[in-house]
Parts: sequence; structure tokens; C-alpha cells
Amino acid sequence: MSEFTTEIERRTLALERPFSIARGTTTDTEVVFVRIEDDEGVGGVGGAAPTRHYGETAATVEAVLPDLLDIVEEVGDVHQLERIERRMRASIRRNPAARTAVSIALHDLATKRLEIPLYRYWGLDPTETLESSYTIGIDDTQTMREKTEAARERGFGTLKVKLGTDRDEEIVRSVREAAPNARLFVDANEGWTPKEAVERIDLLAPYGLEFVEQPVPAENPEGLKYVYERSRLPIAADESCLVSADVPKIADRCDIVNLKLAKCGGLCEAIRLIHAARAHGLEVMAGCMTESNASIAPAAHFAPLLDYADLDGSLLLAEDPYDGVPMPGGKIDLAGLERPGTGAVR
Repeated sequence: MSEFTTEIERRTLALERPFSIARGTTTDTEVVFVRIEDDEGVGGVGGAAPTRHYGETAATVEAVLPDLLDIVEEVGDVHQLERIERRMRASIRRNPAARTAVSIALHDLATKRLEIPLYRYWGLDPTETLESSYTIGIDDTQTMREKTEAARERGFGTLKVKLGTDRDEEIVRSVREAAPNARLFVDANEGWTPKEAVERIDLLAPYGLEFVEQPVPAENPEGLKYVYERSRLPIAADESCLVSADVPKIADRCDIVNLKLAKCGGLCEAIRLIHAARAHGLEVMAGCMTESNASIAPAAHFAPLLDYADLDGSLLLAEDPYDGVPMPGGKIDLAGLERPGTGAVR
């Protein structure tokens, strides 16, 4: 049994430029960092990226973290990760980002104690990796074209384009002209009706898109099925799939599930979600919010288990207080990670 000291730090991180999706525009993001240090001076770091869309704020995260950290102290064994996540979920059900922050910090601490990176703790091959996409937020068409050109100059070969406007085809055409050889995904963020989605997908399919993410609101599962059954492109579910128990509910109405740590409540639950998706014949993408490497780095360690990655959230910040897993040109370089834990470090 160990004794722990903990620190909670709430920060507002400015974005490099305003970031817009179908639901609105943000210029900064509020995050909460958690540090858990054992009695030998080894510390693990985690981060929460709460979003009001899922009923959380930095204030609610701060409010529940002391109770979650009490559970860690009561269990006393940092390696009992599944038990701690189960108890946190039973205690605080509606704050997944807060629970995720503690889960990340514990995984970071556990693997630092063992002096291994997180992917080795899971028995994964670091060479079985993939490239993260870079997200092009909604803006005027010329600016989106310039963002695309800038991303390509930085070496990104995979782009995700935010849609949900009255000029979606114009946007995709402009991005495709600026990046003729790039892999393109698009994300409507619930911005279309089912009939609009089918019509838009018919218009967009000739531009060589790999899939369309969350075309309709999560509150309309029958609408998602309507689109899935008529779509010329694969459909990814993001807002419609939060935790592993959601996978069977959406397995007959999408091709891909988008795993986000801020939605699911912890790394053990994230692994369950991946396995549930595979059992239902679905592909898996790991995504993120606009957030720090303190919470993105652990998701990068899932790379050998994924089909797609969208882990560029820290790149959209003006400045991130944490470094993470190397991602030159978007390639998730787990083999190049030279430190134990998740790789998040100040």
C-alpha cells in the first residue's frame, strides 16, 4: 500500500486561432491537470478536457476530483487500475473527463514505476502505428484552403475537414484542390438532417473522401441508421458512441466508432470500447478535443489497435505546457518515445 500526494491545476489554454465546428466557435479551452505522486517520489500526470456538450466544465471537474482521488488513496495500489476505474465510475457517473484525468495519471505513474512506456504495459508493438489527421476547422473558404496548404507544408498527409455549413461542397472542393493527394475525412458534428446528409454525401463522394463522421445528431439514432443504409461513404459515430456499452446500439448504423478519452471515462474503459467495436465488426478511430498532451499522449499509445487517429488537439493550441508522444508530420512515433509512462512531460 502506498501513500499519495496529489495536485490539481486548472488552466485556460489559448488556441492558435479561433476554431469552429458546426456547433460554434472557440478561442480557448479550459483544462484541468492532475498529478499523483507516490511515497517514493514517482509522479504520474493526467489531464481532463471537459466539454459542455457532455455536461462537464473545468469547475465540475475540480469539484469531483477530490472524491476521485480519495478512492485512489483508499485502494492504495496504483496497479489496481481496473478496480479504481470501477469504483470511480460507481461514485461519480456523469463526469467522464474527470475520471479520465485520474485514470491517465495512474497509468502514467504505474508505467513509470516499471520504467516502461504505456504501450509496452499493454503488450503492443510500437512499429504498428499510423498517422494522425490534422483538422481544418470551419472558416471562410479561402482561409480553409490556406490552413490546408499550411498543414501539407508541415508534412500532414491526412486531413479532417469540419463541415455542417451551407457551402460544404465548396469547402471540400477547395481543400481537395489544395491537397490533391491527401487522405480526407469530413466531420459534420451533428450538423445535418438525415435527408441532408444523404444528399451532401452524394455530392461529396466524388472528392475521394474516406468517411463521414457524425452526420446527424446523436439524439436521432434512427436518422443515423437512415443515413448509414443510404450512404455512398462509410459512416463514423462520434457523439453517438461514448462508452463500450454504446457499441452494440450503433453497430448496425455505422462503420467506424470514434473513441475519445474525455467521453469514455478512463483507459480501461477505452480498451473495452476498442474490443467491443472489433467484436461487432467495426473499425476504430481515436480522437480528441482541443486539449493538452497531458490527456492526448495516452491515446497515442492505442495506435497499434486503431484504424484511424485524429490526435492533433494540442497542435491547435497557441502553447501547450506539456510535450507528448512524437508525431512528426502526423506519424505517431511510439518507437521514438524515449521516456516511460504516457510520454507527457513539462
